[in-house]
Amino acid sequence: MRYRRTTAGVFSTLLVAVLAATAQPVPAYGQLPATALTQAEPNQVQGLTVVQSDGYATLAWTHVDGATDYQIERTALAEDGTPSANGVIVGVWRPNRQINNSEPTFADAGFVPGNRFQWRVRARFGTEAQPYSAAVSGATKAHWGDPNVPGQNLRTQWENTLGAQYTSDVNEYAYTAAIDELSERVRVVELGRTINNRPINMFVIGYPTPPATPEAVAATNPLLLNCNVHGNEPGDREACFIMARQLAFTDDPATLDRLSKTTMLILPTINGDGRAANSRGNSTGQDLNRDYSLIRQPETQTFVEMIRDYRPIASYDGHEYGNANTGDLPMLPPRHANVAQGIFDESQNMIEGHMYTQGAKDGWWACPYGCTGASVGLGEETILRNTLGLKNVVNSLLELRSSGGPTRPDETNTANNRRRKTYSALWTFNQFLAYHQASANNLTSARAEAIKFQSANTGRIVFRGSRPIEAHPAPHPGDTPPPVDAPTPARILEQAPCAYKLTEAQYNGARTDGPAGRQTTVAQRLAAHGWKVIKVADGYVVPLSQPERGLVPLLLDEQAVEGLVVGERIAATVTGTRNGPLTVSGVTCVADATLRGPIKVQPGAALIVNGSSINGPVDASGAAGFVLTASTVHGPVNATGVRGPVVLVGNRTNGPVNVVNNTGDAPLVAGNTVNGPLSCSGNTATPVSLEVVNSVSGPKSGQCTRL
Repeated sequence: MRYRRTTAGVFSTLLVAVLAATAQPVPAYGQLPATALTQAEPNQVQGLTVVQSDGYATLAWTHVDGATDYQIERTALAEDGTPSANGVIVGVWRPNRQINNSEPTFADAGFVPGNRFQWRVRARFGTEAQPYSAAVSGATKAHWGDPNVPGQNLRTQWENTLGAQYTSDVNEYAYTAAIDELSERVRVVELGRTINNRPINMFVIGYPTPPATPEAVAATNPLLLNCNVHGNEPGDREACFIMARQLAFTDDPATLDRLSKTTMLILPTINGDGRAANSRGNSTGQDLNRDYSLIRQPETQTFVEMIRDYRPIASYDGHEYGNANTGDLPMLPPRHANVAQGIFDESQNMIEGHMYTQGAKDGWWACPYGCTGASVGLGEETILRNTLGLKNVVNSLLELRSSGGPTRPDETNTANNRRRKTYSALWTFNQFLAYHQASANNLTSARAEAIKFQSANTGRIVFRGSRPIEAHPAPHPGDTPPPVDAPTPARILEQAPCAYKLTEAQYNGARTDGPAGRQTTVAQRLAAHGWKVIKVADGYVVPLSQPERGLVPLLLDEQAVEGLVVGERIAATVTGTRNGPLTVSGVTCVADATLRGPIKVQPGAALIVNGSSINGPVDASGAAGFVLTASTVHGPVNATGVRGPVVLVGNRTNGPVNVVNNTGDAPLVAGNTVNGPLSCSGNTATPVSLEVVNSVSGPKSGQCTRL
């Protein structure tokens, strides 16, 4: 729900501190021209430049032949430009920091925004230091936003204390409400509540205003930031608060153009109880990042339902990582072997093709998470990046290195460390928005192909196993890539079933795997995932021919590593070539078949067809459920009065398709080629395409006009 817009509520006593500005605008940085030097010394760094950005400064210089690394010195300056303290080595640049290491750059961060500094850089040959470069001095950027402009002058508790304190839950709610109050670009939605009844809020940001409903947001191919799942890893959360303010009040034409073409979803604190307690898990001790498939906790159920309703096309998931020897920004795509190839490839392109390249330009060290060989970043489907990949979302984990380490030696100061982490996350999130604009067509294509691939129910099922990730660029201190958990034969099912059948007790029976008083049934969890379930006379049938096929067996099969319930496998009952009519009673699965004759589904029966050729009409009037994927039909297809799910994905139909008067959840009509008319009317829920367009040669009418 949206906060009520009440002036008194915003400008309360609580918000006086929130609205206080922390710094005044300062002049732009200065640069000492290279010509000011009378004579360059041997091996002296030349061409140093310093460019200021939000919370960091990018240093760049000309490479010195033979240099093994470089030291970056920063000196605090008084207002008159004279040093107010001794110079400090704040950074060490090494060749493995970036992919184009012949053009060194370093993102210096951790300083107080708005202060003045001088920078110098020197090369080292082994441990032998060479002469410093000429100095470059000037003012850094103050906290984003004009302190004299309402909205822009909002500040979080973290900003007001210069990183000494993280933003409390009370301050978060006030800050969130103020942004919602003051910006027409923002709608704040309360998605749910934590176990201890803290609100789980989400910023919905678009230009000039955000779309009014989840379905309308989904149509814009939105982006998602999940900022704080582990309560003791708050750096990304602070970056999300700053980015929400920037997007809500910026006048930058490029940013407004991006927001006019998509919607940004920012979920700052899914684990409010853990953040309040500064604990990794929620109030029950559950690591929520091991619960996104099983959704035993109310926080993860809230999140998964949001994914179902808002359908983000791409996402980043923020964390912090304790290894001091790895990069500034370790990242990792969805690695589970059941993730569609296109989703994995585009996630890697986002990381290696965009973040590595831009990181090299701006001085941030991005590398694969787990690049020191630690047993992290594997293929568990319970982890968000893998769950999202199995839900056809291009995405990446983001790990902020929690300590400065040898490449950032000035971060023994806690506030310096916190500022570097938060501003490196802010850089990543802004680059994420830029990547979306540059790659929107690739994203939509990857998702469309993934949905059609998964719905086709082809290929083996892997219950636990990951794709390999190369060590690129080479991490420090070695070149060990993230470990691979290759699937063993016992964790592979070569021939996937058609569906799983659950009993009444399995589907609707009470469960104990959740917090007291908040346990949910299998039925509620499958509904949260958005899966199609067919009610039949003696139970419930969950087809694999649907968009999240790669995740379904991981919860319902007897071989599942972390399963929810053991369903009965239903194999295909009709295969090969069949001549003559087919009358369907009970549950019939047709797979890789050639059928020459009409198909009639009796009332109350269920038909699942996958990868088949049908020469004749298909009539599913009054069926309990009707699923048709990756098939060719020479004749009309009629889904009328179906009581349960209707799924039509990736088919080629020579004849009219009618989706009429169905009373189940929204029929899914996606990625089909229809040589004839597509007519939809009278359905209880309007049919959806998941933004995967249908090609229709005849007229599209009624509820399917926009599909």
